[in-house]
Formats: sequence, structure tokens, C-alpha cells
Amino acid sequence: MFLTNLMPVKKAQKIIDSSLKNVGVERISLEDAHRRVLAETITSELNSPPFERSAMDGYAIHAEDSFGFSETNPAKLRIIDTIGAGQVSSKLVKHGEAVRIATGAPIPEGANSVVMEEFTNSQGDNLEVEMTLTPGENISPMGEDIKKGDIVLRTGKILRPQDLALIASAGYDSINVFKKPKIAVITTGNELVMPRPSLNGAEIINSNHYTFKAMVESALAIPTVVHCVDSHELVENKFKKLIKTHDALISTGGTAISKGDVVVDVTENIGKVLIHGVALRPGKPFGFGIIDEKPVFMLSGYPIAAIVQADVFVRNSLHKMQGIENELQIIRKTASRKIPSSLGRTDYIRAKTELDMVRPLKIKGSGIIRSMVESDAYIIIEENVEGIGEGEGCNVLPYDSLTV
Repeated sequence: MFLTNLMPVKKAQKIIDSSLKNVGVERISLEDAHRRVLAETITSELNSPPFERSAMDGYAIHAEDSFGFSETNPAKLRIIDTIGAGQVSSKLVKHGEAVRIATGAPIPEGANSVVMEEFTNSQGDNLEVEMTLTPGENISPMGEDIKKGDIVLRTGKILRPQDLALIASAGYDSINVFKKPKIAVITTGNELVMPRPSLNGAEIINSNHYTFKAMVESALAIPTVVHCVDSHELVENKFKKLIKTHDALISTGGTAISKGDVVVDVTENIGKVLIHGVALRPGKPFGFGIIDEKPVFMLSGYPIAAIVQADVFVRNSLHKMQGIENELQIIRKTASRKIPSSLGRTDYIRAKTELDMVRPLKIKGSGIIRSMVESDAYIIIEENVEGIGEGEGCNVLPYDSLTV
């Protein structure tokens, strides 16, 4: 098929985006919220810390009682109480008095500073302070971290350990998160077999099984991976069964543009094909359709073409289905050699970044899996650019930026 008959990549992406739906929201324990996607705005129910607290082990005093004193001329105070972590003093600290205090303990009434233990000497109830303090010194004020009513996190956030700490400090033990999409992955092909030390005839290892299980997991979704031979009836039965229990389907194989291959035919028969063939290299025979209002991504059987198609069209879709907005982190590098390209086609070229340079790999072909391991980025040549010259700047998409 000629380039003029293929759909531009950006148009295909818009069609896919307009077809996606959110998979819904569920409430879960904060215990289970790591790497989930927040589906509400968190407003703090509390001040954190909820009281003025000591930032040091030492003594709570009136700062004014230390003015003008030093190591050679220490201030002399009387210790009236001791506060450990989790304890509260009922004593009012007057001028000339001190309360021994642990880090994190509430500041007793009357005190306005904490002197570190290293700058004191004590014997019984007698305390010597060997430095001058300022009011508020070594005290963490109430609400220093977050104040009651503060917005601390917004919807769409992928929750990290430190985010869970902030949510807990805001007074929550459960939160609303987007549900994880359930994704069915169907690898098709009579020749595919699971890994084994020897092969017979035209058998090929089904590497796509592992690639797309991991890809779905890296997009924070839940995969179910099955294999089916190239039978219209069997593929259709698989599609009908899996679409009922999953939020989307991904298939590999059976999308060739030159003839009506089984996956495209099945999708057209029980749903609607919106895309078949894009101006993308590698990955021209990409298909997309809708069955029962759920997206169906039809990828190539060749591993590299399928990976590129997934990186261009599928990953971001799985993100959007669960409320994640992940913008691609495209950077500029200098091409180490000339890179040819044709107008009207978007090229994703496997490459290796080296400081400010990027080196396109010379390995070609949609089945050379090793090239994805030896590269760490794509050079993207847009459809309106006729190649990149040696020493010219180019757009580079690091693989690491594709995951969330």
C-alpha cells in the first residue's frame, strides 16, 4: 500500500484518544495505594504537625533567658519537668525554668525555644545553657508541613511512598483511585510456541507473550495473555469471550495490509475497524477498532514493529484509561550520521544516546529483538521531514520516559 493511502500517525492518535473511556473509580485502603492513580483531590483534615513540637533533643526554655550568655558565661535555669515522645507536660514554663524534651514532643506552655542538649550541662535539677537562642529556635510550628484545608495532592497522581506519607498526615486511611484496566492480550499465529531449547520445522518462539504481558504491567494495567491459532472461528470466539471480562483487547499478528487477515476481519465482523494501516515505520500494519464500546489494538506479529506500535499508540491509551496524563519527554540530540527518511511517513528509529549525540543503530528489520536491547531511545523523524543530516539536531524519545 502506498504512503498516500496510509493514515498519518497524529490522526490515528486522535481517533484512538476520542474512543477511550475511563474504567471507573474504587476506594481502597492506603495500605494498598502504592503505584495506584489518585482519583480525588486530597484536602488535609489536619494540621501537620498538629502542635508546636521540638525539632531537637534538649530543653524547652524562654529564649530571653539565654540572651547574652555563652559557653564561658552560661545561663543558669531550673529543670521542672521531662517530656518524652508521645507525652505532654502540664507545667507552665516560667522565666528561669526549663523542661527536658525529646525530639517531636509538644512544646510546653510558656516556652518559646529549644536549646540542643549539646550546648547544656545539667546536674540534678540545675541546668546551664551555654549559648544565646532566638525565639522559635529548634521548634517546628503547628502546620509547618501542611495546614488543615490545604490541597496536598490532585487527581491523576501516581502515588509514591512519600505521597502516601502526605495523605496519611492529612488524616486519610483510605482513598479513591482509578481502577486498573483489565487488558486481554491475544497472540495469534500457527507457528508460535512457548520457549523451548529446540524447534521443529517453522516454529517460532512466542516472545510477544512476555513482551506484552510486561508492557501492560508497566502501564499499571492488569494483563491476561492467551494464544490462538490463525482460525477465524477460534479468534472470533476468543474476542467475544475476552471482551466481556476486559476493558480492552490487544492482539499481535494477523493485521497485514496486503490481505484481509484474521484479526482485522474478526474485529470488522463483530465490531468496527477505525484504523488499518498507518504511515509509520516500523509498524505500518497497525489496526484499531471498537467492539462493545471497548478499544481493540491490532498489532503486528513481528516483535519490533509490535513494540513500536505499542509505544506510539497503546501505552498512552492505557494511561488515559486510568486517569494518567503522561506527556512524552522528547529531547534534542545531535545525529552522529545521516538518517534517510521519506516524506509522508513518521519514522521511529532505534538509537543509542551518547552525551549530546545520538547514534542510530544500523540493524534493520521488524524482527531483530536485539536492537531494542542495544538501543535506549527512538529518533523520531516526523512525516514532513525528509531525513536528518549528520550533525543536525533531531528529536529523541528515551525509552525510560515511556513508562510511569
